[in-house]
Amino acid sequence: MKISLTRRTVIPALLVLALLAAFALYLFQPWRAFTTTTVNESLPAAKPAASAPAAKMGTGGKELARGRFVSHEHDTSGTARALGLAGGSRVLRLEDLKTSEGPDVRVYLSTHSAAEAGKGLGDGAVELGKLKGNEGNQNYPIAAGTDLSRFHSVVVWCKRFSVPFGAADLAAMAR
Repeated sequence: MKISLTRRTVIPALLVLALLAAFALYLFQPWRAFTTTTVNESLPAAKPAASAPAAKMGTGGKELARGRFVSHEHDTSGTARALGLAGGSRVLRLEDLKTSEGPDVRVYLSTHSAAEAGKGLGDGAVELGKLKGNEGNQNYPIAAGTDLSRFHSVVVWCKRFSVPFGAADLAAMAR
């Protein structure tokens, strides 16, 4: 069988290939494998309640939980800390984070342990926001009413591909 390559067949085929290539580039964003976004937010300043002296809280508040990141789909290291600030607000702080950039990467509180993050986030996982940078120190507010005792880990999760980059078990600190 002879295949005839004419303008009528080549041009539409090239257009389809160009559209597929553009879609693949949008979906996978391969250039992110070679880029780094560094974020260095300072520790959140504790805002003292009207009745509490500022010296009692100090900068950064009280540590409620802490854990070290382990790698999953991408090399990930650093520390996750849940901090209680004066007035009752709380923040999740990622310190010395180092992971890969990727499309649609987010930070979650998960009901699974860090080791189980590969199975998913678990029922009732809470998204804290888009990952601000793949390296450095960053803060994510924890919504009022979020029961931290329900969550076992923090997961850096690629929402687009449903995979964990890394996770950290949250071990409660002694009261």
